Amino acid sequence: MDLLSGTYLLAVLLACIVFQSGAQEKNYTVREELPENVLIGNLLKDLNLTLDPDVPLSSPLQFKLVYKTGDVPLVRVEENTGEIFTTANRIDREKLCSGIFSENRCFYEVEVAVLPDEVFRLVKIRFLIEDINDNAPLFPSTVINISIPENTAINSRYSVPSAIDPDIGVNGIQHYELLKPKTAPKRTFGSITNDQGQNVFGLDIIETPEGDKWPQLIVQQILDREQKDTYVMKIKVEDGGSPPRSSTAILQVTVTDVNDNRPVFKENDIEVSIPENAPVGTSVSQLHATDADLGSNAQIHFYFSNQISSLAKRLFAIDNATGLITIREPLDREESPVHKLTVLASDGSSTPSRATVTVNVTDINDNVPSIDTRYIINPVNGTVLLSEKAPLNTKIALITVMDKDADLNGKVTCFTDHDVPFRLKPVFDNQFLLETATFLDYEATREYAIKIVASDSGKPPLNQSAMLLIKIKDENDNAPVFTQPIIGLSIPENNAPGTQLTKISATDADSGRNAEISYILGSDAPPIFNLDRRTGILTAVRKLDREKQDRYSFTVLAKDNGMPPLQTNATVTVSVLDQNDNSPAFTHNEYNFYVPENLPMYGTVGLITVTDADAGENAAVTLSILNGRDNFIIDPLTGVIRPNITFDREQQGSYTFQVKAVDGGRQQRSSTAKVTINVVDVNDNRPVFVIPSSNYSYELVPTSSSPGSVVTKVFAVDNDTGMNAELRYSIIGGNSRGLFTIDQLTGNITLKEKVITSDHGLHRLVIKVNDLGQPESLYTIALVHLFVNETVTNSSYVQELVRRNMETPVGQNIGDGEITPQTNDYVKIIIAIIAGTMTVILVIFVTALVRCRQTPRHKVVQKNKQSGEWVSPNQENRQIKKKKKKKKRSPKSLLLNFVTIEESKPDDPGHEHINGTLDIPVELEEQTMGKYNWATTPTTFKPDSPDLAKHYKSASPQPTFQIKPETPVPPKKHHVIQELPLDNTFVVGCDSLSKCSSSSSDPYSVSECSCQGGFKTPGPIHTRQL
Repeated sequence: MDLLSGTYLLAVLLACIVFQSGAQEKNYTVREELPENVLIGNLLKDLNLTLDPDVPLSSPLQFKLVYKTGDVPLVRVEENTGEIFTTANRIDREKLCSGIFSENRCFYEVEVAVLPDEVFRLVKIRFLIEDINDNAPLFPSTVINISIPENTAINSRYSVPSAIDPDIGVNGIQHYELLKPKTAPKRTFGSITNDQGQNVFGLDIIETPEGDKWPQLIVQQILDREQKDTYVMKIKVEDGGSPPRSSTAILQVTVTDVNDNRPVFKENDIEVSIPENAPVGTSVSQLHATDADLGSNAQIHFYFSNQISSLAKRLFAIDNATGLITIREPLDREESPVHKLTVLASDGSSTPSRATVTVNVTDINDNVPSIDTRYIINPVNGTVLLSEKAPLNTKIALITVMDKDADLNGKVTCFTDHDVPFRLKPVFDNQFLLETATFLDYEATREYAIKIVASDSGKPPLNQSAMLLIKIKDENDNAPVFTQPIIGLSIPENNAPGTQLTKISATDADSGRNAEISYILGSDAPPIFNLDRRTGILTAVRKLDREKQDRYSFTVLAKDNGMPPLQTNATVTVSVLDQNDNSPAFTHNEYNFYVPENLPMYGTVGLITVTDADAGENAAVTLSILNGRDNFIIDPLTGVIRPNITFDREQQGSYTFQVKAVDGGRQQRSSTAKVTINVVDVNDNRPVFVIPSSNYSYELVPTSSSPGSVVTKVFAVDNDTGMNAELRYSIIGGNSRGLFTIDQLTGNITLKEKVITSDHGLHRLVIKVNDLGQPESLYTIALVHLFVNETVTNSSYVQELVRRNMETPVGQNIGDGEITPQTNDYVKIIIAIIAGTMTVILVIFVTALVRCRQTPRHKVVQKNKQSGEWVSPNQENRQIKKKKKKKKRSPKSLLLNFVTIEESKPDDPGHEHINGTLDIPVELEEQTMGKYNWATTPTTFKPDSPDLAKHYKSASPQPTFQIKPETPVPPKKHHVIQELPLDNTFVVGCDSLSKCSSSSSDPYSVSECSCQGGFKTPGPIHTRQL
């Protein structure tokens, strides 16, 4: 049980080794002499090969027959299907297995590699060759002579030389027989007779232990040499094939004289061993035989039987007299390890004695191992071409080592003599697969000469070596490599077209076409550059201009000519060096700055911007003023212009000078620009009335004047310009009945209604003129006296009325019932009017006291009432509410009472009502009225003068001034009326005595001012009754 278990485990272990090595065996049986293209088997089916769909294959499944170079295979294997067919080279068992007579020992072996490497396996196919009866048995000679003594006993046996048949088994020799010969002439003693030998002799077949069949002739009758000395017969040999094959020979039996005793060998079977390296002449065996006869019958003659092989006859010799067997030629155990020598000893009688000498040739280590290389990858001119992309374990060849010696002398080991990226992998007994052990690199090693060594285990061991050449085939596995991955260039601008910038170079570790490099510009390369594909010379086809582009960055490609091609890229940066080829450039050919006339000295006028397209020192620009240095200075680096004077637009409205810019190049370049500084007007002048020339003047309005007719006009001027000089006229007082209206643009005062009787008398209109300046509008107030009457019969009287009216507050309407002395009735009427007026004043005073005691709520209601009436010149039919008692003043007092005027939005946009009181000195003298200096009138004052406000928006960096329209004054805001000059009625707002508060931080916003004094709340406005 233990022996069986050990044997089983050994078998399993060997099977695992074979399986892991990718080796497999398959047996087929094939008859010899088959014709071409006979199907023997199918490896794909017979090996149950199935492909794993999850394992990708580098190439289709292939069956490759592995055989030694120069050999002619007896079978072929279809590479795609694995089918095995016979070839035109027929299988001959007798030639293939010469000397092998065992029926189950003739094999023909081939190896088939299953490719690719992903499914590699090596299959050893063993073909058992079946014998056919293609050979007839043959006797060694066509005539066989045998001598038999006449006194031979019946049933004595004599050996007959056997026939030879190369076939085996049933196709070998199966039968011998004696054939009846043709009749021969009879003769007497010593002559041949025609007696048939079949009756005298018989034939028997003896089968040896080795399976050989030897024929023996049997004596069946008593022989008498004197009666018949020779028998001639025909012997036939036949095999067992179907149909059987046979041959014949002549068997001639000679009857010899009586010899009582034949030689006797001391030993009939002798076995000796002799080394195969025994020299020629060495004694192999000494035979001894004796004969009981005397004399010549006792002389023994030794010789080899004709049944020994021709090889034995060639290798050994025997001394005929002594029986000493010696070596005639050198022995070779590998050629034949055993020789059987049949030795006959004869004393001259017809029946010799037989002895068998078995010579065992012992082995010595006289054979070096043999190395048989069978290529899996077909070589070209004896060299295997292997791609450097070959994967690991790529099978190259099947190495078979053999040693004809025996035992340890025939045990062979195989290895490579030095470290190479290949290895020998055992697959079958004495067979190894040569495969790649690591990845190959053509660029590292392009060729390998692998020395395969086979060594036996003899003492001393014998070695054999074989060279296997492998050339690595270059694959395009290396992209070109630039000598510099980033190529930086600096080129001065204004170069000549076609200037060579640099030579780009790359290398490729591959060889042949795989190492041929072409240079190509990348897609991002500008068309200004050109790259020679072959030489790699980079040129600029056009002139470079640093000012247009100072730096170029693009890629260049190096592409080899492999399949598929590989490429790599490098970055080229071209820096264009500056040359001083550009003059400084102003952003404008002419600069126009607008500055307010109140700009302080050394304030910022504006900024001159200048650029230079060059770089470095070539772009360092210095600024200077060519003319106008007395009035202005400029920062040479920043370009900021500042005045070293104070401006007064009324004295000079603009300044012009040249600014020069110089760069810092070696050869300096310069340019100039014109600078114009416009002094922008600031609303710093109040309007000045020219007409009327005095507050004491008056105009006659005839009662016959028709509505719409111009009764008088007012005219004012403003030394400012633009919107600051745009004037608007309005009636803000003395027109409670709406009898007059004023044109806000021209200042014409027209009669609005038809004059009725109640309109007669002196009317005092409070005229306001204001400009449209920003941020604050300035205004002036004048008094216009209109005397409505037929004529002026007493001018001094009217002047007296005017003078007295000057003492009346501005907020109170003026009316005088006095009439001209043309009629006495008018005087009476005037007296009555005066009396009525006094009564009305008393009533107003009482009413005022009562109203002062009203609740705050009632006051609020009263304040919301609009449009109070002025006291008409005729005091009757008018209700005048006195707001405050007028204090007694000295007529000559030059002190002024400031009053607060509460303005309300008028119903009529053509005029503006002001309710309140204004204390005016009793006596106003004309000091300044009519003394306006026209010489100081600005050029922009005239009506046809252009509006310079539209020029305030400058193209210069200095912020422009925006002239805003006059902001309407909201109701219930307070303004201060300036004191009235003695000789002029100009009244302006917000003088230095005013107490103002600004609601905005913007210097150009409208200020809200509150001033001392105030008007009493006016009464409601009544419509005019005709």
